[in-house]
Formats: sequence, structure tokens, C-alpha cells
Amino acid sequence: MGIDPGLTRCGLSVIQAGRGRAVIPVAVGVVRTPTDSDVAVRLFELSEAVNEWMDSYQPDVVAIERVFERGNVSTVMNTAHAVGVLMLAAAQRNIDVHLYTPSEVKKAVSGNGRADKKQMTAMITRILGLSEPPKPADAADALALAVCHCWRAPLLAKHRETERLTMKQARHMNGVLGQAKQKAAQRADGMPEELARAANTSPKT
Repeated sequence: MGIDPGLTRCGLSVIQAGRGRAVIPVAVGVVRTPTDSDVAVRLFELSEAVNEWMDSYQPDVVAIERVFERGNVSTVMNTAHAVGVLMLAAAQRNIDVHLYTPSEVKKAVSGNGRADKKQMTAMITRILGLSEPPKPADAADALALAVCHCWRAPLLAKHRETERLTMKQARHMNGVLGQAKQKAAQRADGMPEELARAANTSPKT
């Protein structure tokens, strides 16, 4: 499930990963909340909509755009609030959440980390075999996030496995070094006694 977070408009999408880089669109939509309503009410409405989507489609994983400073503090704060609601909904269902920056999504989908919205929409339309470009842009962005994760998931899994093996090897080496240090300390502690016994048993002249 890919989500382009926002309080005024929140893009939601669900795709099915196939073999290799094959991806199949399942659903896409945009949740809107009225700008003249209280923020708490708008967050509640967003929460209700997202919960309904997650219960209906039961995604295995959720990909959300990472919030970053865009100049408008109010917009950033509202988006951050929305992301919190989205992540909570996923956590309540034990669904893994992955965050991606816009440049990461653009790079994964189009090969260009600076691609504009028109280019991204064209790529998503072609990749998913859609009859027409998804609208509005929030819907296209949500699909792009979902595709980004599907294509990056194997790399992420490989990276996690590498980290796991590295940690396992590090623990093993620490154990070996610890045992070596312990044996060295025991030998050092035993040396005076051994020397004393050797001195007592050596022939006197």
C-alpha cells in the first residue's frame, strides 16, 4: 500500500507485486478533508478512511512519503500529523511501514531523482499499464510510492539479511575474543603458583 500523506488531500493506493518488476494496480483514491474544519476533526476523518482501506485490502506493507521541510511550516506540521495517523493505523494491524523521500521514489520509478510530476505520472501510467494517467497528482504519487517499495523490497531484504549475518559474525568473534582473554587471564593468574612449585622442586646446590 502506497500513501502520499496530506491533510487536505491524502493519496492512497494498493498494488500487487508480481514476478521480477511486474506490478498490478488494485486500487487508488484520494481522501479529502475540509480545510475549514478543526485539525482534530480532519485527522479523525483521515483515520476513518485509512482504517477502512487497510481493513478492506489488508496490505502486507505500507510505504509512506517521508515528511521534509518545504518552506510552509503549517503545511509541514499538518502533513506530519497525518503521517502519525497513518503509521498508527498500520501499527495497530502489525503492518510494516517504510518511509521514502521524494527523490528516492523518483529515482526508483523513473531513474531520475529530479523527475517532475509530469514525468512521474507518465512513468506510473506506463509501468502499471493504465488506460489514462491517474488524477489528481496525489493518486499518482501514492502509486509511485507503492511501486518504489515493491521494486526496492528485494534490496531491503538482502540488506537486512547482510546486517543479520554481520551481527551474528560479530557476536561470534566477540565470544571467541572473550574466551581467549579469559584463558589468557587464567594463565596469568596461575603463573606465580607454577613458578613457586618449580622453585620448590628444583634441585638445590
